[in-house]
Amino acid sequence: MADFVRDVMTPGAVAVRPGASLVEAAQLMRAQDIGDVLVADGEHVVGVLTDRDITVRAVADGADPLTVSAESVCSPDPVMIGPGERVSLAISLMREHAVRRLPVVENGMPVGVVSLGDLAETQDPGSALAEISRAAPDE
Repeated sequence: MADFVRDVMTPGAVAVRPGASLVEAAQLMRAQDIGDVLVADGEHVVGVLTDRDITVRAVADGADPLTVSAESVCSPDPVMIGPGERVSLAISLMREHAVRRLPVVENGMPVGVVSLGDLAETQDPGSALAEISRAAPDE
């Protein structure tokens, strides 16, 4: 079992600037085959934007995804963790804050994301969640 976040995180965080449109963010998610992006201003992570956020907080309300910014729809002030922190802390933070992913930040800059799926793959590789996380996406 991995002890540190750096051992389980998905490296290379994908981010958009706060003023990016939801269309830009969604296109980036599609291109990277991911369900979320960090919203960062170049110096700080200001939020996490998920595909669900786009759907539920914008499109379902009739907002124009070409004109609505990522910052206005994202979950602001995300709970974050450092790569040198213990996996047990990541699990505790996810439980305490009811989140499925944590931005991994070092010296204020995003370096990755640790997700519930990442943790399942390393902590409980035989679980259904781990198997789903390893499965190739439908084309």
